[in-house]
Amino acid sequence: MTTLTRQDLNFGQVVADILCEFLEVAIHLILYVREVYPSGIFQKRKKYNVPVQMSCHPELNQYIQDTLHCIKPLIEKNDAEKVVVVIMDKEHHPVERFVFEISQPTLLSISSDTLLSHVEQLLRAFILKISVCDAVLNNNPPGCSFTVLVHTREAATRNMEKVQVIKDFPWIVADEQEVHMQEPRLIPLKTMTSDIVKMQLYVEERAQKT
Repeated sequence: MTTLTRQDLNFGQVVADILCEFLEVAIHLILYVREVYPSGIFQKRKKYNVPVQMSCHPELNQYIQDTLHCIKPLIEKNDAEKVVVVIMDKEHHPVERFVFEISQPTLLSISSDTLLSHVEQLLRAFILKISVCDAVLNNNPPGCSFTVLVHTREAATRNMEKVQVIKDFPWIVADEQEVHMQEPRLIPLKTMTSDIVKMQLYVEERAQKT
C-alpha cells in the first residue's frame, strides 16, 4: 500500500478536481430538485453509483462549467471558504441558499488505495441528501433564478488578479441582497470529514417565500 504525502502529489489539484466535479453534479441536482428549471431539460445519469439529474441545456451547462472552471484555482490553493448556490425570486431576493463550506487539512498522509473510493462514498451521501431535500424545504415561488457565489479567504482577493483564468471571467462583488437573508431557517444536510477535505452542506431558507 502506497502512502502519499503533500510533497509527492499536488493534493490541492486533486482536491479541486474532485470537488469541482462533485459541485457540477450537485448544482444540476439542486436546480432539478428545487424546480428552478422545467424537469424536461434534465436527463437521468449515474454518478457516484447513484442516479442523478443533469441538465441538457447547452447555455446553462456552459455557465455552470465556466463558473466552476474559475472556482477551481481558488479551491486548489485552499482560498475558497464557501461555494453557495443562491435561488432567487423574481425580485432577485434569495429564497434559498445552499452553502458548501470547504476546508483542507494542512498536513496529509493518506493511502492512495483508499483515497478515491472513500471520498466517493462520502460524496454519494451528499448527493442522496440533496435528492430528498425537498422533503424538508418549503416550495419556492414560480419564476425563480439562481446564481453561484464564492466566499474567499481574505488573502485570496489579491491573488485572484494574478490568475489568468480568473481574470478572464466576469467576477463581480455580490449584491448585499444576494448574500443576506433576514432570519433564515437553517437546515443542515450533510457533513463529511476525510483525509483530504472537510465539507459541510446546509440550506438557509427564507421564512416567508411568497
